[in-house]
Amino acid sequence: MMPHRFDPTILREYDIRGIVGETLFAADAYAIGRSFAATVLQAGGRRVAVGYDGRLTSPELEAALVNGLAEGGVDVVRVGRGPTPMLYFASATLGVSGGIMVTGSHNPPDHNGFKMVLEGKPFYGPAIQGLAETARALGAATRARGHVEDQPIVDDYITRILRDYDGERPLSVAWDPGNGAAGEVTSRITAMLPGRHVLINAAIDGNFPAHHPDPTVPENLVQLQQTVRDNDCELGIAFDGDGDRIGVVDARGRILWGDQLMIVLARDVLARIPGAQILADVKASQVFFDEVARLGGKPLMLPTGHSPIKAKLAETGAPLAGEMSGHIFFADHYYGFDDAVYTAVRLLGIVARSTESVADMVDRLPTVINTPELRLPCEEARKFAIVKEIHQRLQQRGADINDVDGVRVRCADGWWLVRASNTQAIIVARAEASSETGFAQVKSELAAELAASGLSLPD
Repeated sequence: MMPHRFDPTILREYDIRGIVGETLFAADAYAIGRSFAATVLQAGGRRVAVGYDGRLTSPELEAALVNGLAEGGVDVVRVGRGPTPMLYFASATLGVSGGIMVTGSHNPPDHNGFKMVLEGKPFYGPAIQGLAETARALGAATRARGHVEDQPIVDDYITRILRDYDGERPLSVAWDPGNGAAGEVTSRITAMLPGRHVLINAAIDGNFPAHHPDPTVPENLVQLQQTVRDNDCELGIAFDGDGDRIGVVDARGRILWGDQLMIVLARDVLARIPGAQILADVKASQVFFDEVARLGGKPLMLPTGHSPIKAKLAETGAPLAGEMSGHIFFADHYYGFDDAVYTAVRLLGIVARSTESVADMVDRLPTVINTPELRLPCEEARKFAIVKEIHQRLQQRGADINDVDGVRVRCADGWWLVRASNTQAIIVARAEASSETGFAQVKSELAAELAASGLSLPD
């Protein structure tokens, strides 16, 4: 085999991702298999689990990936089609050294990619760039071909998730897997849960005919909100394309953002593990950090990104972590990876043991005014420089800064954030305050700092 070169745009911070037929091809999947096999063998491993999502191009990419892994000399366990967390579960329970999921996550239908784990840890950042270096040095396969076996794991995965359901009353719940990879799992799990469950878009369809499979975008939850209202459900739950991110709406159709959901989950965890550390990303509301502290927990603010958060969770031994994007990580009773279906079942247990509805829980949260995540187009070469410029200006003025990821500035009545995306040519901004007057002031400060570096805050 000739040395292989990837389109540089597909090697992301947390995964490999591209447009099939334009920047990503079956030859790339084969090269990833060969390169990952070399990495596994160098680490002393031998077996790799492989799964794939419901995209139309996933079977072809999975076959090429498996071929590359086997020719690279590792044994391959094919666990079948399902959500990304099912592959993580396989990696944690099958005695394998690593795992690769063929998935385009929440991206458009013509996109696809790969998420990886090695020795129980997320495989990201420099490790992904290392695969490219290995691929450039590839020659003919020199090791004996590895053994390939099919070992569907969906039954064990479903059984494991249901084991932690602890509700005390039946609920009425609407579900929207968004025609993504969690559809079959959701259908089977809800058939075994007590209560009334209304499913929409449960058939796995890589065309995503109903709506884009990203529950962090409000318009993608409109159908779920209507289903909740039409069927008088207590709450609604949505998943992204590969089932590692969750969206939740209450009986009134209000969206619970990731940080609000984390408060509900953290209350339950801290009631059983007093003083525990609870982790969230830098985009989370101050309400989250204050509420965890009020409950006796130890909140820790982390950089955005599911891979570094997962790694920090393992390092600290914390029972729970999450980020605004809907990645929720339970190490309490579970394995510490982001699993939206498991999170949903844990949430249902909390609600079904409570005298409060989800709407009641939302009403108890302190009222704040905030922006959504604002994504400002910015030249790739400028995005980190802009954050540095803002940081320097604020330092000179003696501002209250947290620079764990970009610049988060604490003001008298709120806070604002500017950070550079690790995966796209954008600047991410967010602002929050506890009053209309304070919100106007916080937005004004944010707009002024962006303007000083040549960016405009949208209306």
